[in-house]
Amino acid sequence: MQITIRGKNLPITEALRAYIEKRLNKLDRFLGAGATAQVSLSIEKERHIVEVTIAIDGYLLRGEEEAGDMYSSVDLVVEKLEKQIGKYKTKLAKKIKSRNFKEWVTAQPGEENQDLEPRIVRVKRFPLKPMSLEEAILQMNLLGHSFFIFTNAETEEVNLIYRRKDGNYGLIEPEA
Repeated sequence: MQITIRGKNLPITEALRAYIEKRLNKLDRFLGAGATAQVSLSIEKERHIVEVTIAIDGYLLRGEEEAGDMYSSVDLVVEKLEKQIGKYKTKLAKKIKSRNFKEWVTAQPGEENQDLEPRIVRVKRFPLKPMSLEEAILQMNLLGHSFFIFTNAETEEVNLIYRRKDGNYGLIEPEA
């Protein structure tokens, strides 16, 4: 696994880098070769936050945890990712069995503070990969989001799938 580590408000020591690489390489047994991991470390007051995003063959695995020290945060995020992998293992095996990698999933992202006046605080760009409705629902759940935009493989149009309050899913399709 190729691992990129970034630090916000802290220097990345060789000991910390080695520890992160050692812990994340334990996920290789689930992910196989070809996975790339982005690790973001930050300190806010007394909170040590670790965010891990793993990309493999067009899918994303994401986890975020915080603790009193950085090493504990790394341990917690790896444990969380392992639990999520186990939770979605059978779903992924059915959906992606023709792929050349093992099963994986994402952790739920942490909650963000709400400002009084809404504003755009982050812009994300990603490729719209053609996929079936089932794959889109799986990817949305893997990312821990309540909605997901994708190109519908059947209609070749951009669609939006979302989780309803009753636990079911909704689909928004463009009108011709």
